[in-house]
Amino acid sequence: MTRIERTPLADQASDILMARIGSGEWQLGQKLPGETTLAVQLGVGRSTIREAIRQLAGRGMLATRQGSGVFVTALEAPEDWDAVLRRADIVAVIEARTAIETEAAALAASRRTASDLRLIRRALVGRRAHHSGVEAHVDADTAFHRSIVAAAHNPILLELFDGFTPRMRQAMIEMLRMRADDGGRADDDRHALLADAVAARDSARAAAESRTHLVDLAKTLG
Repeated sequence: MTRIERTPLADQASDILMARIGSGEWQLGQKLPGETTLAVQLGVGRSTIREAIRQLAGRGMLATRQGSGVFVTALEAPEDWDAVLRRADIVAVIEARTAIETEAAALAASRRTASDLRLIRRALVGRRAHHSGVEAHVDADTAFHRSIVAAAHNPILLELFDGFTPRMRQAMIEMLRMRADDGGRADDDRHALLADAVAARDSARAAAESRTHLVDLAKTLG
């Protein structure tokens, strides 16, 4: 059973103070009103204000100076460290994908069969049809890229791709949730260009399309 959880008052107070700092109500280096004043303004107790200030101090936005008060030390919170680590992991995954898929695309262009091409085209249509849910979109995208790797007819590359898929899937889901955008029509068109290069047996263009797509993907996380 899913339960509704109440957000602690200190967390709510922290969010309000952070929003007020971000809006410019208090400038960098400016002293905040005292605990009593803030408690009245927010309708909470002084202990709640103290905890909210402690939270923002931990995030580098406020500093308490003994005997002087609380001062603004940053106008926005530094990026959450967990988010930094997730982003670094996603970039590492994309780099590994680039190593596998760029070579696979070049080989696919020179080795693909008519049957391979039908599977690639079918996977491309499936990818275009799945934009409503993050996980469904990632699975459809993975199926398309796997069809390219399979068309390379290199069992080691395919084994690497399949072994890597669970880690890749999670990273791509994280990426789309962070971006809140799956690239839309432009991303569909980029994948169509890769399929066209494989169909045309243009190994250099297929490799370039694959690499450019993945490099651009990494850049969106910068």
